[in-house]
Amino acid sequence: MSDFLALAQTGVQQLSPYVPGKPVDELARELKLDPASIIKLASNENPLGPGAKALAAIREALDELTRYPDGNGFDLKAALANRYGVQANQITLGNGSNDILELVTRAYLAPGLNAVFSEHAFAVYPIVTQAVGAGARVVPAKDYGHDLPAMLAAIDDKTRIVFVANPNNPTGTWFGPQALADFLDAVPEHVLVVLDEAYIEYAQGGDLPDGLEFLAEHSNLLVSRTFSKAYGLAALRVGYAISSPVIADVLNRVRQPFNVNSLALAAAGAALGDSEYLAQSRELNAAGMQQLEEGFRALGLSWVPSRGNFIAVDVGTAGLPVYNALLAEGVIVRPVTNYGMPNHLRVTIGLAEENSRFLQALGKVLARG
Repeated sequence: MSDFLALAQTGVQQLSPYVPGKPVDELARELKLDPASIIKLASNENPLGPGAKALAAIREALDELTRYPDGNGFDLKAALANRYGVQANQITLGNGSNDILELVTRAYLAPGLNAVFSEHAFAVYPIVTQAVGAGARVVPAKDYGHDLPAMLAAIDDKTRIVFVANPNNPTGTWFGPQALADFLDAVPEHVLVVLDEAYIEYAQGGDLPDGLEFLAEHSNLLVSRTFSKAYGLAALRVGYAISSPVIADVLNRVRQPFNVNSLALAAAGAALGDSEYLAQSRELNAAGMQQLEEGFRALGLSWVPSRGNFIAVDVGTAGLPVYNALLAEGVIVRPVTNYGMPNHLRVTIGLAEENSRFLQALGKVLARG
């Protein structure tokens, strides 16, 4: 019998499958818990649930499920173009922003080439890079965040992509407009900068740059965003990239037909116009972030300041046993040992009562030692 692992591409052989946050039903089965008693703060989902306008758009689209979706996503692209002042031919739609990351690597990486990204950055960057047989140049983090000057120094003539997340997942760290401007000015023109702004809608004030404002002057910039977080549509998997028309054309050459389904297209278009829902998401997130920070302070714990809808807390000991003990309490968070943060847990901002339940459970677990 053939060894189909050995027959796989070398980079694929060395990969481990991406492990998502544990589902509620899975924990209920494993520990014989009532699913209704479990709270999940593991996957950076919006605790508000989908907005009323998105749900109405989904219901209206249900009668057309027998039809293939619009493979070009005309209406959603038009809405995005109008919102952000770009042309529709600058937009690439993805089955979540993860799809965008994969399209980029399929288009621009190959064996002998490399991508640069930071330590403690999103796990999908190494996955998509290795999957196409390219090299990964991982730059040590600075205070858990991107060391942009060091990332610049890591670029060589074989580098084709630099992945930069702002805010970063799982640390929540960020950098300001001047840091991004200086970085983009210094990156060689042959290197594509993928600016991952999956959590940008949670940023308020001027402490984070809007990557779209840099597109006109930097033809090697691609900005990736998603409807999974602040817009509350994680289950529908819809993201997008905005770049130069040339880069968008290249990505559309490798994009799968109908990669965004009809319900996702309809819901995303409606969500984009629902400013009230987005404001509620931001308000809930800000209050929840303050609640968790105050709770960590009361427990004598430190954390990484975050601009996402999550926070990484240092539990003062190995995180994995604490994670498992929290599961027994019916609370799901996210261990980040695989990100090189063995003493941290990443906690999604939930509803006020969910945050309280988590803090109570965490205090109980830590008190047991």
